[in-house]
Amino acid sequence: MLVIPQPSTRPGMGAVFLKNEGTSFRVWAPNASEVSLAGDFNDWQPEPLSLEENGFWSLFHEKAEAGHQYKFHLKTPAGILERNDPYAREVTNSAGNSVVYDPSFDWGEEEARFRIDDWNQLVIYELHIGTYYAPEEGHPGTFRDAIARLDYLRLIGVNAIEVMPIAEFPGDYSWGYNPAHPFAVESGYGGPNGFKELVREAHLRGIAVVLDVVYNHFGPSDLDLWQFDGWSENDKGGIYFYNDWRATTPWGDTRPDYGRAEVRQYIRDNAIMWIEEFHVDGLRMDMVPYIRHVNGDENPEGMLQDGYSLIRWINGEIREKYPHKFTVAEDLHGLDLITAPVQQGGLGYSSQWDADFVHPVRDVLIQPDDAGRDTGKIRTALERRYNGDPFQRVVYTESHDEVANGQARVAQEIAEDVNDFFAKKRSTLGAALVLTAPGIPMLFQGQTILEDKWFDDADPVDWSRLLTFRGIAKLYRDLIGLRRNLDGWTRGLTGPNIQVMHENTTDKVIAYHRWLDGGRQDSTVVVANFSNQTFDSYRIGLPASGLWKLRFNSDFGDYDEEFTNLSVYDTLALDEPLDGLPSSATISLAPYGVLIFSQNANE
Repeated sequence: MLVIPQPSTRPGMGAVFLKNEGTSFRVWAPNASEVSLAGDFNDWQPEPLSLEENGFWSLFHEKAEAGHQYKFHLKTPAGILERNDPYAREVTNSAGNSVVYDPSFDWGEEEARFRIDDWNQLVIYELHIGTYYAPEEGHPGTFRDAIARLDYLRLIGVNAIEVMPIAEFPGDYSWGYNPAHPFAVESGYGGPNGFKELVREAHLRGIAVVLDVVYNHFGPSDLDLWQFDGWSENDKGGIYFYNDWRATTPWGDTRPDYGRAEVRQYIRDNAIMWIEEFHVDGLRMDMVPYIRHVNGDENPEGMLQDGYSLIRWINGEIREKYPHKFTVAEDLHGLDLITAPVQQGGLGYSSQWDADFVHPVRDVLIQPDDAGRDTGKIRTALERRYNGDPFQRVVYTESHDEVANGQARVAQEIAEDVNDFFAKKRSTLGAALVLTAPGIPMLFQGQTILEDKWFDDADPVDWSRLLTFRGIAKLYRDLIGLRRNLDGWTRGLTGPNIQVMHENTTDKVIAYHRWLDGGRQDSTVVVANFSNQTFDSYRIGLPASGLWKLRFNSDFGDYDEEFTNLSVYDTLALDEPLDGLPSSATISLAPYGVLIFSQNANE
């Protein structure tokens, strides 16, 4: 049984600004013989800190005010080391100075009432601050650029954004997965207050904010944590890192020491900070396999029990104190353990990115020939769930990983020119699967406007495509509205239940019934054609007789001028059993088309 330690009661790590009084400074440097503080408030003349127990050093400085820059000076066997504050909320840049930060912020009364929607109602949109702006604006993106596009996300129905990492990183461009200062918000994006403004403005529009955090490694460059107080073994990272074979990751020998109490506290404090100080609604943890295993696999050799217990501590505390907060694992191993409750021995995440959806679905969509399209893979992907709960998985066809590292957008994997008929049809077929499958759907920035190219941290979203592909954007808006049941017709898409009632492996047609409680305006039927074939009269089984209203047709002419506008009619189901269901009806299906049906209350 894993033991989950309780958090330390040690107050005030880093610089704690006290209005009209000064600032309290505290740092952990157990191998330093002396620690001093220099900054704007003392003309950069080092003043000594007092040694506390267990290698902690502290000083209260009445002249240190918000906005003042500072650094610690450590006397060590390796010489005098100038170090930034590991807990600094703000730095001038990754190689600059720490800044005393005043955490007070006007959140507003309306923001204080915000609460993330229930998991079964979420539609997530992943975005990268540095590229979430228009090319003509001519600068790396900022939080204010992202704020300027929140109204677009609200318009299409998105109610949660997942923000790629924003901890201070070296240089001006980065994906964010190289945190140099884990507690400081990237200065180029707008710093800590800029991020708070984004969270507040998102909440005012009914949009939750989930933040991507990186705990499987730090750095590797501009990393003041490295050999922080001069001590190390095997020329490794010192007090914040493993100093043996456990240090090795794909990103350098920079794995934190999950077994050292002060480092565990540091990571726990970071996770809680985003929730308590920045009001984020959840955390997505990057590459969890490298927290729980040295090599990121399932080989018993190399398991990191300290990593397991650290995750369980963090998730257990979040679940206890903030049960409505949403935690997501990027694990990609398809394990129930990841989202099983801490009390049952699991890691306690709310949900996990589902490799068992994205990989088979992308494979089926990008196959060059219909003969290679395996509807069995689609069926399995639709029915997948963890611990019996489909909302313990996040489903998607595009993410920052899936559209980079040698892979392109789904549309461009199909055709170099994404304006190609097949690229548009099959990429939106994939979108319809994401937004009608049991699970929490996620889109990636630019997906709704058929962004081409792979993800590049120096290549901004081309927002001119919103005009070119406004019909495709409308398609996504309509799908999201149905997924969230905004019109009250498709409650079943918010439910956990699915029955794949029809699978034609020859003609590549699949149909499934989705429901929460069942019945009219709840039971929702999705029919998907994975072939380039037109079916003018195709018969499927249905859960009940009567009129089934066509709520969505991906071949609708308003979505794209090349679409054929086939299948525009409702259908009448008769008491003629088919597909193991009591009723059946005839429909028409366009190439690579998707239809969504449900019944009105009194028809």
